[in-house]
Parts: sequence; structure tokens; C-alpha cells
Amino acid sequence: MPEIERLDRSPAGAAACADGLTIRRARKDDLPRLAALEERVFAGDRLSPRSFRDMVERRSASMLAAERGGVVIGYALVLYRTGTSIARLYSVAVDPDAIRGGIGRRLLAAVEDDARARGALFLRLEVRQDNRPAIALYKGAGYQEFDRLADYYADHETALRLEKSLIAHHRPVARDAPYYPQTTEFTCGPAAMAMAMAALEPGLAPTRALELTLWREATTIFMTSGHGGCDPVGMAVALKRRGFSTGVWLNQRPPLFLDGVRTADKRAVMTIVQETFRADAEALGVPIAERALTRDELVAALDSGACAIVLISAWRMYHERYPHWILVYGHDERTVFAHDPFIDPDRHEAAIAKAHIAIPWPEFDAMSAYGRSRLRAAVLVGKGDTR
Repeated sequence: MPEIERLDRSPAGAAACADGLTIRRARKDDLPRLAALEERVFAGDRLSPRSFRDMVERRSASMLAAERGGVVIGYALVLYRTGTSIARLYSVAVDPDAIRGGIGRRLLAAVEDDARARGALFLRLEVRQDNRPAIALYKGAGYQEFDRLADYYADHETALRLEKSLIAHHRPVARDAPYYPQTTEFTCGPAAMAMAMAALEPGLAPTRALELTLWREATTIFMTSGHGGCDPVGMAVALKRRGFSTGVWLNQRPPLFLDGVRTADKRAVMTIVQETFRADAEALGVPIAERALTRDELVAALDSGACAIVLISAWRMYHERYPHWILVYGHDERTVFAHDPFIDPDRHEAAIAKAHIAIPWPEFDAMSAYGRSRLRAAVLVGKGDTR
């Protein structure tokens, strides 16, 4: 997607920028000018007029416009996700005729202020690795590189991923777990399993074949509609059979996920499958704690090098009522660091928007309880004892 480009670093530009420039929320009547500006600035990967309208109206996006003399001469677009503390700087454009005015720098500062006001702890962006002036600007403003994406742009140039902490005294994010997106609507659990395996076994590359194999081994077969998701005990058993240490924490006794399954035959099948998983777990020595995993236990496991596959309610993130598995691989005093395997193309999402998400501890505690019964489920995965 379009990166932040053509940002002027000259001190003189800042004074000129302060003279008559206003940065404000973009409005619907700005749409024709925004679309024309996009055409002038970017040769490809442009936002369409329809996308601009969507972004101006969407609550999870913030479109700022730079205006001088009643004319919009720049914009910045930031995307937000419910339940996370990361904001993504999606695009910035400045009219080429005003490029020396320091407008890009002003927009960058404005979106940081706006992100802080909305509770974001981090701001991320992508930049071409050959765009040295922009990289110098970002790093001078406190952005740090944490990843590289080969063949990211249309001309096959590599993108650098940069991040800035919007709060003081925040420790760097650990990033040892590779990201793998689910390839179906029902394989969030197997995708999380594959990521945990890859994190614990460097060199293991998650594949769709592995994802679907894990699903076959751990699925409940049915759910409220469509294919069944994965049972926590079934996931632990499948991972144990592959040589990993696993443990399960459940605050409710099985069978699970029967709410909303109205067909008696489906409920019976799900019950038998989960009973079989329990028997397999007992035979393999997989411990099952009949209570919720505590924060202290999760922190201790993560600090020991383990990962956690955690059940969350999709309502907190997507406003849809279904169970969803994510991989938790790190933490600090403020946040939990996780991979969400679900990518929604209807929301202009890419893999980079779902990898290494930072979830504030209070929000994580709220989202990791599913349904009316407040089901809490977690599977710890490690190379040693997870109990």
C-alpha cells in the first residue's frame, strides 16, 4: 500500500507550514480533492474514491486533511482496530506543489497526537528501503525498524516496517514468533497451533497442508453453523503427539461450544468428539486444569519461552458472536503481544495488520471470555513442562 512519501526535513519548512496551514478532520466535501490528490501523488496502489468515502465515514479510521487557503493540499490516513493498542499509518500524501512546506512532517505529528488521544500505544508504518530521506525522518522522530517485507511494492522493492511507541518508557516488543494467517473461516485454531510450533522449532515453516491436518485432528466437527472449530483439548493432544509439551486451562467442564447448536445429532457428535479428546489427553499425560489461566501463570509461561493459544470472543474485535483463537507470545507491564490469524479483506486488511498486535491487559482480560457462560480456555505450548 502507499507509504509515507516526500516528507520534507528542512527546518525552514516548519515555519512556512505554520503560516496559514490547518490540519483537521477530512469531510465528505473533501472527497473530490482527496481523490485528485491521490492521482497526482501515487503512480499505483491508489485509494479509490469509494475507499476515501469509506475511510472518512468509518469509525475505525482517522483521515486528517491539511488545508491552506481553503484548498486541501495533503492528507494522512490512520487505521485502528477494536481491542488493540496499535494504530497503522496507512497512507500520507502531500501535493507536489507544496512539497517543500513541511506539511508531511506536520501531518505525521498530528496523527501521532490523534492516535494518543484514541488510546493507541504504538504507531506503525511501512516505507521503501531505498527511501533514505523518509527513513531518516522517521528514525529521527523515534520510529524503529522491527521487520522487513521482501517484494512488498509493485516494483518488487523491499519494505521496512517501522514502529514508534506513543508512551514513554515502553520496553521493545519481543518478536520471535513467525506469523501465519488462517486460510479458511474455520481454521484460526490450527493457524495459531502452526505459529506456536514455528516459534518453538526454528526452521519449521507453517503450510496450508499443516494447517488443515491440524484442523482434522483437533476439530469439534460441527459448530453453530458450517464447519467446526477446534477444541482446546484436541489442540493440546495434537501438539503433544508432535513432541510439544502442552497443558489446558478451562473454567468450565465439557462439552463446550454447544450453545447455539440446535440439532441434537450435531450436539451428540460434538460431545463424543470432546470426550474422546479427554481420553486421549489422559492417556498422553496432558494436564487439564479446571479453572481459568491466571495472569501470573500466563506471564510465567511466556517468560519461560512458551506460547499460549487463547480463546477470545470475536465480539470485542469484530462485533460478531463466535469463538476465535489467537496466539499469545509475549507481554510487558501494559500489554499482551499476539498474532491474530484472521485477515479481513473487506476491511482493507493485510497480514501486517494482524501480526504482532498489542492488546492492553484490561482489554485482553475482557475479550478472553466467550459467550454468556464466560468460557475461558487456553492451551500452553512449550518444549518443557507447561504445568
